[in-house]
This record gives sequence, C-alpha cells and structure tokens, in this order.
Amino acid sequence: MMQPERTLDRTRNLLRAFADTLSPGERRRIGLYVVLSLAGAIAGSLAAVSLVPLVQPGHALRFGGYAITVPNGIAAQVAIFIVASASFALLRWLTARLGARLASGYAMALRRKAHASLIDAPLPALADTSSAEIANVLTYNIEIVTQGYSAVLQLLVAGITAAVSLGLAFLVSPMLMLLMPLVLAFGVLAFRACGHEQAHVSRRYVADMTRLFWLSEDFPRRLRHIRSFQREDTEKAGYEGISARLGEGYRRQQDLVASGRLMLEVAAVMVIACVLVLADFRHGADRTALITVSLLLGRLLPYLVSTRQSLQQLRSAAPALDLWRRHADAPLRRLAAPAGEGVAIGELHIEKIQLAPPLADLAIGGLSLAPGRMTLVLGPSGVGKSSLLDVLAGMVEPSEFAASQDGRTIDFSAYRTFACHGAYVGQGVRPWQQTVYECLAWAEPAASEKRMWEVLREVGLAERLMTSTHGLRTALDNASSRLSGGELQRLLVAQVILRRPLLALLDEATSALDSASEEAVLSALKRCLPRTALVVVSHRAHLAAMADHCLSMSTFATSPSCAPTSCDVS
Repeated sequence: MMQPERTLDRTRNLLRAFADTLSPGERRRIGLYVVLSLAGAIAGSLAAVSLVPLVQPGHALRFGGYAITVPNGIAAQVAIFIVASASFALLRWLTARLGARLASGYAMALRRKAHASLIDAPLPALADTSSAEIANVLTYNIEIVTQGYSAVLQLLVAGITAAVSLGLAFLVSPMLMLLMPLVLAFGVLAFRACGHEQAHVSRRYVADMTRLFWLSEDFPRRLRHIRSFQREDTEKAGYEGISARLGEGYRRQQDLVASGRLMLEVAAVMVIACVLVLADFRHGADRTALITVSLLLGRLLPYLVSTRQSLQQLRSAAPALDLWRRHADAPLRRLAAPAGEGVAIGELHIEKIQLAPPLADLAIGGLSLAPGRMTLVLGPSGVGKSSLLDVLAGMVEPSEFAASQDGRTIDFSAYRTFACHGAYVGQGVRPWQQTVYECLAWAEPAASEKRMWEVLREVGLAERLMTSTHGLRTALDNASSRLSGGELQRLLVAQVILRRPLLALLDEATSALDSASEEAVLSALKRCLPRTALVVVSHRAHLAAMADHCLSMSTFATSPSCAPTSCDVS
C-alpha cells in the first residue's frame, strides 16, 4: 500500500475511533455545532464580499454569471458590512461556546467511563497494570485525547469555512478551477511535512509521562528507601533524563507547529499570487472579481494555520486514545452482581476452593466462616493468601468451589450473596479521602458524628484526634496533621466496624501496629461485630492465641492444614 493511502487509512481509523466514543446525545450536539459553523462560514464570506462595493464603487458583484445589485450610498453599504460582520462574530461566538461545552462534556465522559471500567474490571485483568499507568489514564492522558477531540471540532469549522469560501470564489471566477491541482499540491506538501516525526514524538511523550507518574507514586515512603541506599544522585539523574526527554519532546512539537505554520502561510500566499497572476494573464476576470476572490481566499489563512495545528494534535491523541480504549473498552468485566436469596447468617463450611490461573495454583479445604469468630490465615509471602481473600470476597471466581450450610449445598453464586455484604481491607491500601470524617462517612453515610467517635475510641484513635484542632475534620494529606501508617490502619478498621458486614477480610491490615496494639484492635473488631465472620491474614503467629480457627498455608502444600485453635507454620 502506498504511503498516502496508509496515512489516509490511519486518519480514517482515528476519526472512527473518536466517533465510537461519542454518545447519541453528543452526536446530536455535534450536528448543531456543524449547523452553526456553516451559518458562521456563510456570514463571514458575506462580510468579506460586502467590502467589495466599498473599495470598488459602482461595480456590480457577479456570482455564477448573475449580477448582484447592492444599494447605492456609502451608508447603506457600511450598514450591510456591519450586519454581516456582527452576524459572523455572533455565530462564531456561539460556535466556540458550544465547542467548549462539547470538549468539557467529552472529557468528563471519558473520565467517567474509564474510572467506571476500572472499578468494574476483574482483578486478574489489572494484575499487569501499574498504578502509574492508571493514574496517567485518568489524568494527563484524557487531556491529550480531549485536545484531539477539540482538534476534530476545529477541523470541522475549517473544512466548512473552506468549502463555503471556495464555493463562492468559484461562482465569482470559474477559472479558479484551473488552480485546484496547484492548491491541492501545496496543501498536501504543507500538511505532510514532519507528520511522521510528530506522531513519533507524541508517542514518546505519552510513554515518558507515564514513567514520570510512576516515579512520583508514593514518593514520601519511597524517599526513605532512596536515602537509606544513598541513591539520591541516581534518582536525580534518572528523573532529569526523563524531564529532558519531555522538554525536548515539547520543544520539538512546538518547532513542528511553527514550521508547519510557516509552510502553510507561504503556500497560501503563493496560491493567492498565482490566482491574481493567472487572472490578469487571461484577462478573463475584472478587478472586482479579483478583489472578491482575494478576500474570500484571504479568509482561509488563519484556518490553514489552525488546521495544521489541529492535525498535529489529532496525531498526538492517537496513542493516548489507544491507551484509554485499552482500559475503558476492556471486554472483561467483574462478576455480575449476585442474585437470589443468598446465604442466611450462620456458620458456613467451605469444603474446597481451587484457585484458577493466573492466581496461585492452590487448593484450600476445611475452612469455616461463622459470625463472631475469627479465622487466622498464616503463610509465607507469595503462597497465595491474598488470592484466597480475593475469592472469599467474591471478586474472583475459583475453578472449583464447594460449600455447605446446615446440610444445604452452596454454590459460588449463592456464596457471593453472602460475601457482597462484606468489607475487604487489602494489603497496603491507604485512605484516599481528604479528612477523617469523609473517610468514615464513605464507609457508612448514615453514621452520626457521635457514632464515629465511638468507633474511633474502639480502635484507639479517638485520643489522637481529640488533641488535633480539627477533630474529625483532620486532613489525611496534610503534612502538619498527617496520620502515621498505624493510625491510618486503625482508621480503615474503623470503617469496617461502621459498615457492620457479614464478612470482614483483613489482608495484613494491622501490620503497621505493634503486637499489643494489633491484638487490641482485632479484639475490638470481634467485640464490636458479633454477627461478622472475620478472616485475618498475617505473618504473626502469636495471633493464633486469639483466633477461633487457623489456616496454615505452605509454599508446596496443595491442601493446607486447618486446625481449630492453633497454627503450625510450615
């Protein structure tokens, strides 16, 4: 396939990809945008043409061989020009206003869909996705896609304006048709210049920005690691290298924009000059027609410059849109919401759980979940403890599942109706709300402040917050009032107590606490939630003394042992 054809196919596919992201309502609004743009283009052309009687008094305007009579007198002609220009300005303002609303609404829709897809995605589908990439998708990447969408809108305006101006110019002077091959040649030459380099620079820019997000992730805790290894200079050099590439990419993009603008302006001047020279050489157009054509073509100069920039933004949006679609249009989704009556409150016996790839190759048997009772899961890192909790939370479907309650067999679908009334505190998770109050209200919106203080007292955090001047409004991301890692874990446990789930799963959720504090928090959890089955993952075997059941998982055992009151770590 020839290079121009490949370029055309890529552009067509990119425009189709943008169209696929639009809702029916957005497409209708774009239709209105096109109508306003067309009206504005006609008004602008009429404003340009209305200047001709002012500079060529007594000469009639001709369109398609028909003479257009305009009122005599400078006052009437100026009034026509003012009305046409004011109409053009108003229509352009309305078009720009609608375009801004279209772009902002499009960005919100992209963020909404990407975030909803990530929330609904199955956990295994996110296993190979870094949090930096997700942060990029939800922030900077969408800005790049939105710029591409805005570029499409600008191209619509430019295309409509060019069609109207050239159409009127053809009616004034049909010989302009002879110059169409020359116009197209200049246009193709100007638009294709540096196009491939622009696409390469844009893809590199997106990749480097994702890397920069990753380097910025969890920076305060990473800083301690860096300093302890005395690798400050290495980190600075790496960051400076990425920053230099980003700066060079930005500079090169601006250089390409400037070069393209210069080429377009030179091409436009040459085309207009050729029109005038040819018309004068052929003696087939009078001076009025030449002035009219020049005014109509002159209107296109700003649009040629903006069109070049819009095409470059469109090319830059291609890799960003691909990244967004990979997350927003993923074919897999989380398990459907459970239906049916589900499992009643009471002891539930799980005879077998076989984890499915890509999770750990692990089989679990003899696990009991009962209200008010705690099951401790012990085992070395990497054995599959977190994978087991993903299944117990009902978020990942196992390859095999067998359970019963009161002699009645329970399948995984019925089990999920029990698990969906749960609370899962994952490993290393930190509150993302802005204040303590928002964090607790997120877990239980109906909770009163009195109830919040009661729960904070149970987990040992009330005294710390009472000494703060802001109390429940203490900021979680403020350096002067920032809670420690252990205090944040206490806050997450407080969320669990407020929710009062049927099943609570804690994956090393108290690992930042000392042994005595950890036992106190877990005791408070059992005391406050007598109707909750509690499963705790930990590396601390001393917690077996307070557990009702223990599950010891070994790296090589396919059926870990389950003892009623004690654990033997393999």
